[in-house]
Amino acid sequence: MKVIGLVFSALVLAIAVLCSIAFGVTDIPLRAVWNSFVHYDGNTQHLIIRTTRVPRALIAASVGACLAVAGAVMQVMTRNPIASPSTLGVNSGAAFFIILASGWLGVSGLQAFTWVALIGAAISGGIVFFLGSIGRDGMTPVKITLAGAAMAAFFASLTQGLMLSDGKMFDQVLVWLVGSVAGRDLPQLQAVWPYMGVGMAVALLLARHLNVLAMGDDVAQGLGQRTGHIKLFSAVAVILLAGGSVAVAGPIAFVGIIIPHIVRYWIGTDYRWILPYCAILGAVLLVSADLGSRYIAMPKEVPVGVMTAILGVPFFVYIARKGRRT
Repeated sequence: MKVIGLVFSALVLAIAVLCSIAFGVTDIPLRAVWNSFVHYDGNTQHLIIRTTRVPRALIAASVGACLAVAGAVMQVMTRNPIASPSTLGVNSGAAFFIILASGWLGVSGLQAFTWVALIGAAISGGIVFFLGSIGRDGMTPVKITLAGAAMAAFFASLTQGLMLSDGKMFDQVLVWLVGSVAGRDLPQLQAVWPYMGVGMAVALLLARHLNVLAMGDDVAQGLGQRTGHIKLFSAVAVILLAGGSVAVAGPIAFVGIIIPHIVRYWIGTDYRWILPYCAILGAVLLVSADLGSRYIAMPKEVPVGVMTAILGVPFFVYIARKGRRT
């Protein structure tokens, strides 16, 4: 049944990508979509598909998959049901370093932005885990949540300070404040794909170990697991996934919270299945949210980060209240 569910999810993703390519401010017939790949002739519809719609759909799918898997890994690492790259400050740290590098240091280029985002994600994530581990009882869900919220607020304040010091910077950095997949092209995705791919591969290879880690550190150590090594490699996977996502799309929130909980409710707690499901359904969520964002204020578009926030805030409140009752 799990294999059938995975195949069905992949089919839903294919349909969502097709709809993302065909529908928007300008609706394009499915025949024209097909012809743009097999009989390309350079007309307006074919140009829109090849240069705008296809890159946008692929970027949304890639970023959604990475954020969902990163959220699932972070939740088992921290034993915190609301952990994700956005709630623990990883995304905001990566975005701040990109803004700092582009606005103040004059850094440009796809590879440069990718490395800056990865460094920012590593620094912010490292600080959060350090602060959340201080004390005799080590890392606890409450401490890691408070540390993540504090770092997210800290980097947001620094970002606003940079913008106030240079008003001309606002237009340049707006995309890094909300998160969007509009206006991106394939070279931007190709620049981060290697890092996303390595992060995804590391996460999938750790799936069996994450099952043991989910039982608790003491149990995992009793079963011979090197919990320190597992958490280190898990952190590397999260940094690559979240940093790569921010480098291409900005800080998109809540995907890493919504999808892992839905997947665990649907298929159980085996991370050998949770992570593949998260990758596919995370892609479905972000592609669908991007498609919906085109219709809210048509002919203008709402950034997809706003759409995921609209979907994610009620879900976040529900999970937080459920955890408190538990």
